[in-house]
Amino acid sequence: MACSPTDLHFVLLPLMAQGHLIPMVDMARILSQQGATVTIITTPVNANRFKPTIDRAIEAKLKIQVLELRLPLTEVGLPEGCENFDLLPTAAQAFNMYAAMSMLEKPVENVLLNLCPPPSCIISDGGFPWTANMAKRLNIPRLVFYGPGCFTFLCVHIVTHTNILNEINSNSEYFVIPGLPDRIEITKPQAATWGKGESEESTKIFEQILEAEKASSGIVVNSFDELETKYVKMFAMAKDKRVWCIGPVSLCNTSFQDIAERGNQAAINGHDCLKWLDTQEPVSVVYVCLGSLSYATTEQTIELGLGLELSNIPFIWFIRQTSDEFEGWLLEDGYEERIKGRGLLVRGWAPQILILSHQSIGGFVTHCGWNSILEGVSAGIPMITWPQFADQFLNERFITDILKIGVKIGMEVPVLFTERDKCNDLVKKEDVLTAVESLMNNGEEGEGRRKRAKEFSIMAKKAMEEGGSSHVNMKLMMDFIAQELAKNTKLIQDIV
Repeated sequence: MACSPTDLHFVLLPLMAQGHLIPMVDMARILSQQGATVTIITTPVNANRFKPTIDRAIEAKLKIQVLELRLPLTEVGLPEGCENFDLLPTAAQAFNMYAAMSMLEKPVENVLLNLCPPPSCIISDGGFPWTANMAKRLNIPRLVFYGPGCFTFLCVHIVTHTNILNEINSNSEYFVIPGLPDRIEITKPQAATWGKGESEESTKIFEQILEAEKASSGIVVNSFDELETKYVKMFAMAKDKRVWCIGPVSLCNTSFQDIAERGNQAAINGHDCLKWLDTQEPVSVVYVCLGSLSYATTEQTIELGLGLELSNIPFIWFIRQTSDEFEGWLLEDGYEERIKGRGLLVRGWAPQILILSHQSIGGFVTHCGWNSILEGVSAGIPMITWPQFADQFLNERFITDILKIGVKIGMEVPVLFTERDKCNDLVKKEDVLTAVESLMNNGEEGEGRRKRAKEFSIMAKKAMEEGGSSHVNMKLMMDFIAQELAKNTKLIQDIV
């Protein structure tokens, strides 16, 4: 391949977590479909998770390559192969992972110096603040990518740039986030387990991320203008940055294989799940999946299972990891035999988009990770919200108070991500039963949620179509980088 400095070449650095990796791989495919060359830099374990997807993209003549770098794990006290946050032995070792990630600066810079064509732009996850200095040294525009949407990040901006949290003494008292067009009430812990957080380590990381953001040329968001119109504009004004909403990027997946294996080729349960769903009535099944990083005690998992059983509503429940204690309870209690036909318990990764798009799905119990929210929105499915940490409580408010397509399960007390295995707040089976019955009822309120969910689904698909808002925003972002590249090229020519 001839090496021309005028070819657009985007280098993507995704954080080592499924909720960040998956949308950036989708973003890479969309960029390459628009004619750009794309390089994804990650580690071997993470690269292997989306290898089939990239291989198919390359077969389709898309200009994507994946370059693998060793993550210095033993140097920070982590076992070899522990290259993703969902592989950490304990949640507290997240700070070890960040320490390892900070040691990638020089190896990544060496890669960039030898790329052909030379990189035109770095799209870096916010979790790599060192890419700001690297981009400055190499005179390459840096765009920052965060997991959540504009509403959530605007809320974080407000609570971290005002004294509102200092004015709140109670951890259980709800207060109104100031300066928003909608009335959003939240508690101090729900607003403070992300951003500056409650620990010295997390505060330091967050401040580094904000400082790096100031030097960025703009922010790329996996959302679409029509979903949070007011908040996109307010977020851009608050940050004084260009903001491009280019999602939902999951909709770039159209083939069965790409959808089934999205983000993890280990999601091998697709065919069996679909066969089971085919036996259910339309819009009758509740899909339950609490994400790749959420944690539930055995007691909590049992309460969830019993609540689903009590509802007498069909359900499909994915548990990524189970404990010997829980498996022992299942065997002793005869749970799976009792729910046979009406409920399906699946161990492992969920082919989530396949399931959400099935005609039998009528509701989604979610941990309120932003990817899951967008996938639920894209499929037109109302949700039961079960947040635990980080941005999830703010995302919950977006679903329930702004979009009005969700029902709260009643989780009130958040935990820090690094302490998520210490969560003692129990959602009881009666709470699960109440939420499921409320979501799936055929009354005026339930029908209203379903109607609104379908309307947002239509908007999402239109946004990603040619001429849609996200399609246009992607082109505008690429045009901006092309203009920056032309300026740099001219500057070099003038100097020479």
